[in-house]
Amino acid sequence: MKYIILFEDTADADPNLRNTHMQEHLAFLERHADVIEAAGPLTDPAGKGRDGLWIVEAKEESRVEELIRMDPFWPTGLRASFSILPWTQVFRDGKRLINP
Repeated sequence: MKYIILFEDTADADPNLRNTHMQEHLAFLERHADVIEAAGPLTDPAGKGRDGLWIVEAKEESRVEELIRMDPFWPTGLRASFSILPWTQVFRDGKRLINP
């Protein structure tokens, strides 16, 4: 099953946390590329990176939560919370994936 994970950053987190831990975070994503299909920060109206989004393929939601808690960003205080949302992809690469 596919999941969308929305991360909310801590409003008063040190603005350097993301940059300080980015190399370790990217290495983590690379190690789990078989599950984490895409990841990246979102952008606020001023163009500043904040929060985050993952697209994950996993058999169980518990596996998704395990990955979130293993992410090097998690223990730093950068992330305030996350939402795990099951997602049904119906369109990709210009093609329908379902026939209603």
